[in-house]
Amino acid sequence: MTSTNASLRGVRLSAQKGRLVADVIRGKPVEKALDILKFMPQKGALIIRKVLESAIANAEHNDGADIDELYVEKVHVERGAKLRRFAARAKGRGDRIEKPTCHIFLTLGNK
Repeated sequence: MTSTNASLRGVRLSAQKGRLVADVIRGKPVEKALDILKFMPQKGALIIRKVLESAIANAEHNDGADIDELYVEKVHVERGAKLRRFAARAKGRGDRIEKPTCHIFLTLGNK
């Protein structure tokens, strides 16, 4: 039983919203996970789908794995650095705008 990894760092998505999508596909066969992500309306679904496709390509190319045997073993989304921006306000004040990022890590395993 081998496992294959794929990761994406610094995605412009909050970790909380990414985790909602990741929880849906955890433990599912790869084919079913791709179908689920294809029809989810969330922004994170497209991003996690690309990471999943990358992991499938890694498993096929590097490990010679059979795609029909693969399933999503682990997927976790961690908080990344925040992009900090400035917005001008009245009377010379300023507000901070924080744009969150996250890191996505996905592991596939064989059944």
